[in-house]
Amino acid sequence: MKPLHLLVTLITTLSLTSLADVRPAKLFSDHMVIQRETQAPVWGWADPGETVTVTGDWGASATTTADAVGKWKLKLQTPAAGGPHAISIQGRNTVGIKNVLVGEVWLCSGQSNMDFSMKMLAKSSKRTEERDKPLADYLKKEMETAQDDLLRQFTVQKRTSPFAAVATVNGDWAASAPETNPEFSATAYFFGRELRQALGVPVGLIECAWGGTRVEPWMPAEAFEDDKTMAAYFESNMSALKGKVAAWDPAQVEAKHQAALKRWQATKKRRKPRKAADPKSSSQVPATLFNGMVSPVLPYALKGAIWYQGESNAGHNTEKYARNFEAMIKGWRARWGQGDFPFYFAQLANFKAPPAEPVEHNGWASVCDQQRRTLSLTNTGMAVLNDIGEPNDIHPHNKMDVGRRLALWALKNDYGLAIPAWSGPLYRSHEVTGNKVIISFDHAGAGLMAGTKSGMDNAQQTEAPLKRFQICGEDREWHWADAEITGPDAITVSHPDVRQPLVVRYAWAQNPEGANLYNKEGLPASIFTTETEIPAREPR
Repeated sequence: MKPLHLLVTLITTLSLTSLADVRPAKLFSDHMVIQRETQAPVWGWADPGETVTVTGDWGASATTTADAVGKWKLKLQTPAAGGPHAISIQGRNTVGIKNVLVGEVWLCSGQSNMDFSMKMLAKSSKRTEERDKPLADYLKKEMETAQDDLLRQFTVQKRTSPFAAVATVNGDWAASAPETNPEFSATAYFFGRELRQALGVPVGLIECAWGGTRVEPWMPAEAFEDDKTMAAYFESNMSALKGKVAAWDPAQVEAKHQAALKRWQATKKRRKPRKAADPKSSSQVPATLFNGMVSPVLPYALKGAIWYQGESNAGHNTEKYARNFEAMIKGWRARWGQGDFPFYFAQLANFKAPPAEPVEHNGWASVCDQQRRTLSLTNTGMAVLNDIGEPNDIHPHNKMDVGRRLALWALKNDYGLAIPAWSGPLYRSHEVTGNKVIISFDHAGAGLMAGTKSGMDNAQQTEAPLKRFQICGEDREWHWADAEITGPDAITVSHPDVRQPLVVRYAWAQNPEGANLYNKEGLPASIFTTETEIPAREPR
């Protein structure tokens, strides 16, 4: 055989050998956490038709055959919580996975308040008010000192894919330790810490978040279909993107950028110009983050999901938020094939200056109220955060309470712990009696109270009057209302100038500072309006 032919044959043989290697999805790697006591999906790639066997050292084993494109998937029975264990994946080659823990796995998704790492939040900035600096200091100390090998995180790489679902994901599992804590999602970390302390089992967190993103990029494409407005929105965005992609010329973009840089260097009076980005890289395109970040994670076995997002929809498709958020949750559940798994979310925290007068419409408040309405979906829960925000920072430092309040839902509903109250008061119904409106609440706990909260402490009962209730009649002229607790789960609201009340609202603002309705377990009441329909942007 001639030397050139020999070289080609050798390269071809090596390539085929490489393709023959069994390789699991990146989630199945050293230090992973796998969901306990379930049939856990395990998948990866091999040669088409190759037999693959996955074995856990606890005695479980399963075998399958790679399909026509080399994808294989099977289900492996997992044991009770514990470890470390080992998993072996065998085809023509063998892949060993070490230091595997079996416990509780939660997906942690959303925008920046989920995405922000502990190191980002630990940095006290000029925007941080004096009262909030102890919270930043606490978080910083936790980051620098906490160590728990049984609390681990996998961070999904940020990736867009507007036109098709992605099959692979990059990332690594890391255990909580001073050298790794800085990269942990702060919200996910404190949620996981609560579970670890209460359950005493390993906890795995899959962080899948991107700052500044709307809900629409996280929705699967089919979630837009059953609403004419959203279907048109999806088609319009896809059509516009395809046009931009067709017109995209990297060489032309580079030339324009270099010319702009040259002009800037001559004066440097303005901000340094940035090169235009590939239109396919936008994180705001509908379905692009579901395709690029969520799709490659499913159907990894989960206990449930936590979510912190909504800020970016306060001015975008605001009145469709409940519809889209519900469609996203349903879409994820359908794709995962694990039933209506628990889905717990954070209501937006208070931000910016509080209004001096009641307002008719506020996008932030509307999103918060629509988050409350999403609780109509089965197996959902909401952490109310209207008492822990910072007026000058959209990323409040008190992620300790965020994690705790999300964990209360899980500890009560999914783990059966005796939790006296796992939510603040939630609007249930109202009755108009003369010039008064009687509001009844779910989750009143041991009773309603006016409260005040400081730092990470639970709210304490006060004798102060209830604040941030507003009332109007048919004229839609809003007044700050008088409100008093008139029963263990009821309050009465009125105003002397509103003789025939139509609507009552509570905490209806981007920052309802002073809102002080709590249950006696110290959890705050959610924003609400007594209106059946989501309030329209324009006064009716």
